Amino acid sequence: MARLAGVSLTTASKAINGQDRVSEATRRRVLRAARRLSYAPNLVAKSLASGRGSIIGVLLRDELVHRIAMPIIIGAQAELEQRNFSAIIADATGVVSRLGELATTLRRRGADGLLIIGDNQGKTPSISGTAEVPCVYVHGLTTDSRDIVHLSDDYAGASMVVDHVVGVGRSRIAHITGPEQAPAVRHRLRGVTDALDRHGLELASAVRFGPWSQRSARLAARELLADVPDVDAIVCGSDQIAAAVLEAAFAAGRKVPDDVAITGYDNWTVFAQETDPGLTTVDMELAHLGAAAVRDLLALADRGRPGGGVRLHESTLVVRGSTVPNLA
Repeated sequence: MARLAGVSLTTASKAINGQDRVSEATRRRVLRAARRLSYAPNLVAKSLASGRGSIIGVLLRDELVHRIAMPIIIGAQAELEQRNFSAIIADATGVVSRLGELATTLRRRGADGLLIIGDNQGKTPSISGTAEVPCVYVHGLTTDSRDIVHLSDDYAGASMVVDHVVGVGRSRIAHITGPEQAPAVRHRLRGVTDALDRHGLELASAVRFGPWSQRSARLAARELLADVPDVDAIVCGSDQIAAAVLEAAFAAGRKVPDDVAITGYDNWTVFAQETDPGLTTVDMELAHLGAAAVRDLLALADRGRPGGGVRLHESTLVVRGSTVPNLA
């Protein structure tokens, strides 16, 4: 670029970064050369060289995902701090039509890219074509298959749970989960059924779908325990559901895990570690998700052009006393 503009590298850098002591004619010549070469400054290098942090905007689709969003943001922030970046957070409060509006606001406030945290129960409208800055999405698909999306691998996570309960000797396994049409529910159900098939097993009862609700889960568990008295494991679609199922099992006179093993999903502390016994569950490693999304966003902003599509991330099985006796 400097060669095309007929200036030194130092002068080109000053012109691109808006510094003083460069004439307007020279600045225009450098910028014209940059446009011809489709040049975009390396944001990380620019930030480190100037000592002034660049900004990444974080958009939350819905207040209902705040619990999920916080560890994602923590992971993203840790990654950003290593590169002298900072984050501005905005919340669409469930009004998805506001995402584009908020993207414009963040761009005007100097955001070099956007991290959009979606809801894995449905697709987020893509704003990549109109945001005018690079966008990367986390925890939920978008309406554009070309977008870069980072997701926890729900299929593999649910399969891992089934492998565990079969491994501790259970064979009469049931599944209580969330809304039937939610993508996370469908992926986890497929993981459950495929894992059972690998072990030569089938679900001991029809899947109980319902809202992400303790009341609903409690009722479903009561029905299940009455209908299938020999059930020896209940794999649940979330820790919130699992906590209610554990209550229902105790109320029905079942010992956990001796009579029936119970598993959750999410590793949500308020449920997973506050039940007695603690819940065996899946940790989606959301902080790692946020960090990986930031790395892709910075690569995209610096014209590294990482390919679009979904990046699936591994989860971790956390084993506690709801499946293995004498654990906390």
